[in-house]
Amino acid sequence: MTMTSELTAMPDAPPVVPRKSRKNNPEKTRENILQEAIVEFVQQGLSGARVDAIAERTHTSKRMIYYYFGSKERLYVEVLEKLYGDIRSTESRLNLTELEPREAIRRMVEFTFDHHDRNVDFVRIVSIENIHKGEYVKQSKAIRSLNVTILTALGEILQRGARQGLFRSGLEPLDVHLLVSSFCFYRVSNRHTIGEIFQLDFSDEQIKARHREMICESVLRYLQA
Repeated sequence: MTMTSELTAMPDAPPVVPRKSRKNNPEKTRENILQEAIVEFVQQGLSGARVDAIAERTHTSKRMIYYYFGSKERLYVEVLEKLYGDIRSTESRLNLTELEPREAIRRMVEFTFDHHDRNVDFVRIVSIENIHKGEYVKQSKAIRSLNVTILTALGEILQRGARQGLFRSGLEPLDVHLLVSSFCFYRVSNRHTIGEIFQLDFSDEQIKARHREMICESVLRYLQA
């Protein structure tokens, strides 16, 4: 048999397909783990959360999660940092310093109301952390530094308002922040009990609009000169 006939007799070889190179994307993997960790901590709390469950959700391994975060507790701290970072980052884009003081306060209050209403996971995680007496917030310098920004911005607005004769002088930014946050947080954290006791549907758009306007007016009347 000639070489030509041997080659002809051989079965056709499958075409060579070049292997696609897989690009590692550690930032995306890390973000996916954080997102699924939020779900697990919200549903199970810190004590009941399982790294196995987070690994299953992200189609990765416990070893990979420990590689990125070190421990379940450290992962929980980074979840706290992410959630606080998200709200503070969005606040920084509200351009409050460019607005007239009363309008700046209204925008800040409306944003806080809407953020808490739409981000139940944030409210739930903060509630869980309070059960732990802020033990894990204490471990994060990032959270403390992140939350200074809202007080700085609020202080600037209050000073501008006082100089223009719109707001009372001597107002403490932290006191105003607590006033705003307390109602916005409470109506989400206690929506099930208050809703059942008083037969109130917190998801009703008319009720939300009424509450939103109420907290805006309450804060502005407290501030006014």
